[in-house]
This record gives sequence, structure tokens and C-alpha cells, in this order.
Amino acid sequence: MQSANGERPRFAGASSLGPGEVRVLGCLLEKQRTTPDAYPLSLNALRLATNQSTNREPVVDYDEGEIREALHRLERRGLARLASGAGSRAAKYRHLLAEALPMDGAEQAILCVLMLRGAQTPGELKQRSERMHAFGDLAGVHETLLHLIERRLVARLERRPGHKEERYLHLLQGDGAGDEGDALETPRSEREPSPAAAAGEASLLEDLRERVARLEREVAGLRADRSAAMHDPWEQRQ
Repeated sequence: MQSANGERPRFAGASSLGPGEVRVLGCLLEKQRTTPDAYPLSLNALRLATNQSTNREPVVDYDEGEIREALHRLERRGLARLASGAGSRAAKYRHLLAEALPMDGAEQAILCVLMLRGAQTPGELKQRSERMHAFGDLAGVHETLLHLIERRLVARLERRPGHKEERYLHLLQGDGAGDEGDALETPRSEREPSPAAAAGEASLLEDLRERVARLEREVAGLRADRSAAMHDPWEQRQ
């Protein structure tokens, strides 16, 4: 889906999600893609998916009350809803990412892995997203990451010393989802001014220098006139 000007929509409302909401939303997305016959998920199935010890970082132990509260917060943000009918024996839930934040299958797979496993390298993302989307090569992963970065859903972390591959993390969680000590890479546009901007700044700096030099000459002239007047007897008599 695109806006009228051709840009794909960004969803600022997701930027304040807590870790519980991110985990629950990621599990709903994962199970929809990997076990569609069991989707939507009951509260118990969602608890098991949330607390499973594989494919999760960190491993958590949320009880049903915590999961229910996370679902309520997601519902208020328009990211999840109750999907079972009045006659259903168990309440079931589904995510609303397709409506709130349209993405293609590749983008959903990458974002899902980042939500459930934290910061990842492109190689890890390619391997760990295979059940949801099969990338032909790493170039496809990088292209998808670029699309998500443009939509401000993902950011690249500064490369750690001694590591060859950069890592990426999602930006849905309000307090960040990177490891302690990680730093987001500064975008090139913020790191290096464009040639036009650099030329403009140089011109402005030169203009300021000329003004300062002119003011210094004027002040020096006024001081010289004042000194001459103080030592001229005729001026003193006047």
C-alpha cells in the first residue's frame, strides 16, 4: 500500500511499545506465517509461544495476566483484536499489522525475527526467517532492511570491534531493543553535509570573518582617534 505521493506509510504509533507488547505481537505474526492452521491463537497458545525457549531472545516467563494486559494495550493501539465469535469456547486473538502497517512477506519476516530475537546480522536474518520467507541471497535481505530503515521501523547498529557484519534492530520498542552498549549508526545524511550545504556553510563562515575583521578595524580606528584627542592640547582647550 502506498500513499498518494507514492511513499509507503510509516506507523509512529508503534514506537512506544513495551517489551511484552513486542513479544506478543511478534508471536502472533510468527504463528500466522508458520502455523496458519492454528491461527488465530488462544490465550494459552499465545502464552506458550511467548515463553518458548527456542527462537526467543530473551527467554521470558509471562503469565496469562501479563499477556492479557499486553493484548489490551495492543488493542488500544489498533495492532491486535479478539478474533473469536460469541459461540467460541476459547477467546482467540490476531494481529492487525496488515491494516495498521502494510508490509510485504519479506518485510514481515525480517521484522518478526527482530522482534522475537533482538539485534541480528543479515546472515542470521536470512537463516532464521526461512520458515516465513525464503530469501534467495543476502542481497534480498539487505534490500528488505533498506526498505524498513526508510520507513523508520529498523535501524543499523554501529559495527562492534572485531566483527565483520553489521547488526540491525527494530524500532518498535520505546526504550530500544539493542544490547547494552550498542549504539545506533548515525545516518550519512546527518554524519556528512551535502556539497551544497558545505559550500553554503563555507560562504557564511567567510562572510562572518569579513564582518569581524571590519568591526575590529573600526574599533581600532575609534581607539586611535580617542587616544589622539586625549594628547592634543588644542582639542583639550576646545
